[in-house]
Amino acid sequence: MKLKGKKILSLIHHDCEDLELLYPYYRLIEEGATVVMAGEKANETYIGKYGVPHASNVSFAYVNPKDYDALLVPGGWAPDKLRRFPEVIDIVKHMHEHKKPIGQICHAGWVLISAKILKGVKVTSTPGIKDDMENAGAIWIDEPAVADGHIISAQRPPDLPAYMRLFIECLSSK
Repeated sequence: MKLKGKKILSLIHHDCEDLELLYPYYRLIEEGATVVMAGEKANETYIGKYGVPHASNVSFAYVNPKDYDALLVPGGWAPDKLRRFPEVIDIVKHMHEHKKPIGQICHAGWVLISAKILKGVKVTSTPGIKDDMENAGAIWIDEPAVADGHIISAQRPPDLPAYMRLFIECLSSK
């Protein structure tokens, strides 16, 4: 149990990629971590891209990022919604400033772009947002998963095992 005592915040909204939300959730729990789902509203049910319901534990407005050791941002279409919340951007910026692990997969890079934290950072994502990542100053790499310091990124659901290995390695070293 590499992550016993660690507390991870995972963002959630409608149309998230179900696998990109659930695989990390269960994988981190297997390692002993506590994972808290934060949504626009607390105790709200959000429906993923494939119709799977997911419940939030807390609202963005009541998240104190100091209480968490790491952040996960799932992909799908949810990142386009998530990046519109000032509270989400503040959470991402806080985690970045304190060098806490930030995991992003697929379209989740949009949230980090909106937080303006990618300049000079090596990342990957779905190729569909490669231009967006590069225009934000990131160094985009065509690999399944990439770690650059505390920022861990991956391309798609088949890359989840490699993504979680890098994320767990980063978090367990903190």
